[in-house]
This record gives sequence, C-alpha cells and structure tokens, in this order.
Amino acid sequence: MKKIFLLLFLPLFSIGQSNLTLEDIWGKFAYTAKGARGFNVMNNGTTYLDMSNTEDGSVTLGKFDLKNGKKLGDFVKASDLKFENRELNLETYELSSNEKKLLLYENIEHVYRRSPKANYFIFDITTKKVTPLSTAGKQMFPKFSPDASKVAFVRDNNLYVLDLTSNKETAITSDGTFNKIKNGWADWVYEEEFSKADYFEWSNDGKHLAWVRFDESKVKEFTLDYYRNELYPQKYTFKYPKAGEDNSLVTVLINELTSGKTTNADIGTFTDIYIPRIKFAGTGELCIQRLNRLQNKLEYLFADPATGKTRVALTEESKTYLDITDDLTFIDKSGFLVTSERDGYNHIYHYDMNGNLVRQITKGEWDVMEFKGYNPVSRLLYFVSTENGAIHRDVYSIKLDGTSKKRMTPRDGMNNAEFTNGFRYYINSYSNANTPPVYELYTIDGKLVKVLEDNLNLRERMAALKLAQKTFMKFKNEAGLELNAWIMKPVNFDSTKKYPVYMYAYNGPGSNECNNGWDGTDYFWHNLLTKEGYIVVCLDGRGTMGRGVAFKHSTYLQLGKYEVEDQIAFAKYLGNQPWVDKNRIGFQGWSYGGYMASLMITKGADVIKAAIAVAPVTNWKYYDNIYTERFMRTPKENMSGYEDNSPVKYVKQIKGKFLIIHGSTDDNVHMQNTMEMVNAMVGYNIPFDMMIYPNKNHGIYGGLTRLHIYSKMLKFVKENL
Repeated sequence: MKKIFLLLFLPLFSIGQSNLTLEDIWGKFAYTAKGARGFNVMNNGTTYLDMSNTEDGSVTLGKFDLKNGKKLGDFVKASDLKFENRELNLETYELSSNEKKLLLYENIEHVYRRSPKANYFIFDITTKKVTPLSTAGKQMFPKFSPDASKVAFVRDNNLYVLDLTSNKETAITSDGTFNKIKNGWADWVYEEEFSKADYFEWSNDGKHLAWVRFDESKVKEFTLDYYRNELYPQKYTFKYPKAGEDNSLVTVLINELTSGKTTNADIGTFTDIYIPRIKFAGTGELCIQRLNRLQNKLEYLFADPATGKTRVALTEESKTYLDITDDLTFIDKSGFLVTSERDGYNHIYHYDMNGNLVRQITKGEWDVMEFKGYNPVSRLLYFVSTENGAIHRDVYSIKLDGTSKKRMTPRDGMNNAEFTNGFRYYINSYSNANTPPVYELYTIDGKLVKVLEDNLNLRERMAALKLAQKTFMKFKNEAGLELNAWIMKPVNFDSTKKYPVYMYAYNGPGSNECNNGWDGTDYFWHNLLTKEGYIVVCLDGRGTMGRGVAFKHSTYLQLGKYEVEDQIAFAKYLGNQPWVDKNRIGFQGWSYGGYMASLMITKGADVIKAAIAVAPVTNWKYYDNIYTERFMRTPKENMSGYEDNSPVKYVKQIKGKFLIIHGSTDDNVHMQNTMEMVNAMVGYNIPFDMMIYPNKNHGIYGGLTRLHIYSKMLKFVKENL
C-alpha cells in the first residue's frame, strides 16, 4: 500500500482575490507549485539538453552550458522527427546512454500505476531516421542496450529485442499469456508493493538479457465493473493475491543474445518465494535478490550467466520484516553497497563480492532514507537521512571509508538532491512546512550556481491569502514515547475560545505525515478548514519512519492497535486544552488513513464526533499478500491480529457521524472493504453517509472529481463537526 500523491505541474492561474476556495484548490489547481523544468545532463557532466525555440519559432532540443545556461546549439530539431507525414512529440524523448539515439512515444495508455504501454519510436540522431519500435501492438518498458545497438521491450506479456542495425525483431519468449504468464513484466502485487513493474535487465556488456518470469496460473482473480453508458457494465478481471493466498511462481532466466540460448538461474527448489530485484554486477554475474514468503530473510545470489549456477553472497535476516529498496550499488568489480537495519537503524554497508563485510559506512541513531549515489573518482557516497530529526531530510556526503561526513543542505526542512553525470553538480529541492519547493543547482562543493525555480509567484499569492502557519509540537503517548505532530490554528486564534478539531493522519508502517516539508494542495485544504474556524492537527504515531527499527516495527502483527491508541490519546490530550471543544473532535484519512478513520469512529467513539474514511481497508484479509503479510503474516498464522483490529468488529460502538468514500474500480484497496463495513453497520442499524465514485481508482481523481469529493467532505465537516 502506498500513499497517494497527485503530482500536477500546471501553470498558475492569475487570481486576484484574497479568499481561498475549493474551486481554486481542486477545480483550477490554482495553488499547485511549479516543478523545475526537466533537463538531461549529458555524459560530459557540463552540458545539458532542454527544449527551446529557434528564431523562427520552431521547437528544438537544445544543448546548453550547465553553469551559465548559455545555448551552445541545437541537438535535435522537432522538424526532423517525422513519421508517416506527422511530427512526433519531441518532449517525450529519452536519450540513449551513448547519446546517439532518442526513444519517443505516442498514444500512451496506463495499465496499472507503473505500467504504461505506448507506441514507441527510435530516432537516430546521425542519420535522422525514425523507426517504429514495433508495428505489432503497443510496447512496454523499452530499454536500450548499453551500446544502443538494440532495444529490449515487453509486448503482450512476452519479451522482445529489436536490432537497430538490421531492424530485425527477435522474440526472446513466446509463452506470454494474459492472466497466466508474464515475461519481464511484474504481476499486480509486485508492481504495487515492490514498487517495480519492469523485470528485465541488460548485462553491462550488452551480451545478455535477464528477466523474471511470472506464472500467475494459481493466483486468484478479482473482477471490477466499469460503467461506460452501455447496457451492461464492462468487466475487467485481473490477478490479485489476497493475504494468505497463492502468489505467482517466479523463475529467473538469462538469454545470451548471440546464440539465442536461454538459461535458468538456480534460485532453489522452494517456490513460495519472491524475487524483488535483479541486477547485473560489474563482474558479469547477475545479482538476484531472493526473499522468503514471511519477508524476514533476504539473500543476495550471484548467478553465472552461462551456467545459471548461483552462490549466496549475503543473507539479511530480521525477527520482523525486511524492506526492499533500490540501494544496491556495485563498486566496479570489487564489492557492493547496500542499506540495512541490522544495527537498529537504516545505514549503508560495504561488502566485497563474496559478501564479507568491509565496513559499516554510516552510524548513528537516525535512518538513511535514500542512498543517492557513489562517485568512484572522489570515493564519496551521497545519501539522505533523518540525522536532524524525523521531520527533516538532509543530504550528506561521506567517504567510502566512513570518514568526513558532511551535511550539504544547511536549511532545516525537506531536502532531496539529484546528482548529474560525473557528480560535478546536483539539483537540490528544498521546502518547509509553510514554503513551497525551491529548486537550485549547486556545484558538488556546495556553491550555488543558479535558482531553477523558486515558486515566487505562488509565495506572493499565499501572502495575500493570510494563511495559517503549520507549527510542530511533541506529544508523549501513554507508553511514554515522544511523538511528532503538527498543528494549524486559525489566523485570528483566540485562546479564550473553544475550537473544533479536525484530525488528519495516514500512520501506515514506514510512512510520515509530520514532515517539515511542502504538503501541496493538502496545505491549502487544511488552511481552508482553519478559515472555517477549525483547528487542524496531524500526529505520526507508532509505526512511522525515520526513528529506527524499534519504533517503525512496533506495530508488527498488530496493525491498527498501537497507531489508534496513539491517535485516541492525542485526541484526549487535545480535548483537555482550554481552547478545544472536546465534544467536536473529528478525524479524516485516506487509504491506510481511511482504515485509521474507521477505527477512530469505532474504537475511539467516546472522543471522535465525526470521521471521514476514504478508500479504507476494513479488514487486512481483503488486502494483497505482499504488503499485508510483511506486517501481519498470514491470517492462518495471526487470525487475532486481523480480526481484533478490524473496524468491522466494532461498528456497534459508533456514536458519531461517519462518511465513507470509495472509488468503484479501486484495483488497490477494493470496494469490497467498504461493502463489508456497510453490511456491518446496516446489521446494527447504524446510520452513516456514503459516496461511491464510478470508474475511479484508489486516487479518486480526474476532471472535477477531486473538487466534488472535497466539496462533499467540507459539507459533511461543517454539518457534523
């Protein structure tokens, strides 16, 4: 389960008014922050490519000096990208690693969250020739070989390679079948919970192609109904393994391109496993990550591409669970870097190719949140951590030997850096709780080169709105643990008055909402509530991230228990403040937060007057097995954990007003969860409000949908809180 982010980088509307409205927030998206315009830094590390216009107004992909922004010339002209009397969209380009070809697409179609398919084209920059990647159907995940002489891609569940010299297409697999066999493309649950959809990789020398084959034959199906103004609903059936149910059977295969020989990598005889990642090492071996069903044992296998024989180089184990990341980085042929929580906090470790520990590179009572890269020239590593506190993120550098750690981001808040080729520059995005993002280009030694985007226009318009400020506080729960929280009070706050409180949370394992960073449109939504006279608060209870393993894993086997205890305790604390009306405290959440809202209106019935649950889980037995079993094990192993913390079990305790919202075609948290909750409430004659959005997925967006949903929520809050 992932928190939903709706990222829209739209031009800001010019709105002269100083009042805040839902129409501006969710209808016009008038307060959406701008992102830095994307550009590709070239291999030399000093020039970059960006869209530009010539004097006659034609579009080109220009070449620019990274330091001063001066245009050095045209790299590709849009007028050259002609295919069948039409001009392809240059803005969709992807540059090959040797900078000699472009990959472009049109007619994109999204299957799941990370699975787009489209018609792709190859443009040879030297010959100016445009070649369709395939004419036999839309393609997915095209990847250039290292020398850009070939492109591998998925079509109709099979893996193909197009030789760009001969223009010959070769089928690497032929057994791909809808809802049965997928080659190089993850099944639904892998894509959602391991955050990866494409499962094939080129070897560094381009001689081998490795992939994961998913056999979904035994995975049970789930069907969604789409309402398209037709006599009968359209049905879409896909494979969805719920908690305790069968997974895809996975195999790892390696194809030698010259001979066409395919070899099975030896991943063991036990089949109830996961293969969350594969990656070629500098030695030519294929590193295969093998994870057990309980997700508490992760092994790094190295396979010989010629024979498929494997060796286990490193094993990670936990008494609870292990997280899968993309942090694995190879250091030439000598070793590799990974992150691990083995000392109680997430840190970076250096191993040789046999899995022998060279050293633990980072140490301390804080978590490395993301490994950003390694520069083999300077032997410096770059990472993002919570060393400055769980509500902050900072970028650091450190030497491979663990010395000379340096903080590269002096401003407290949320920082994240993207490093250019050659590690000569980096782009830092910075924001804090009340300031929209600023994107800046720095030299690697920390000197500001230029501001790429400062969102000045948005900041000036925010000042005219006279917005409430988000401030941070600490709250000690009943177990004596200090928890992070934020609060927003009306601008004209009067401590002698009593205010209703709108609580908001997500509180899923390994997530944070109490961040000293920009919260996008939610910031304006919560400000609108303060203008309506509400105090808005948010608490990160137990199970959230950035504070080490003990804190994050404290909810293991009991999702919903300790998080809700913390939220209820916080509600009681707020109710005891002289400026809070304890009889008017409400709660709202989405996804995992919707699960929390459903528990708050039931278990927390004595303190919560009204709650809004959007796309909630109501019993973990209905959710997918990778996410759920990671934290809960299977229903058979932990039935009490599933049932004792299901809000369905406590519906008869509801005293307040409850609004439950769901998208009818939510392929992630199925509407089945809401229907189970509704059945239980009807069984006890408990009144409730419900809104179903036809043909909407877990994000419930598109057109004016977000405006409609927040209008409904605002009306409910004003009438019931």
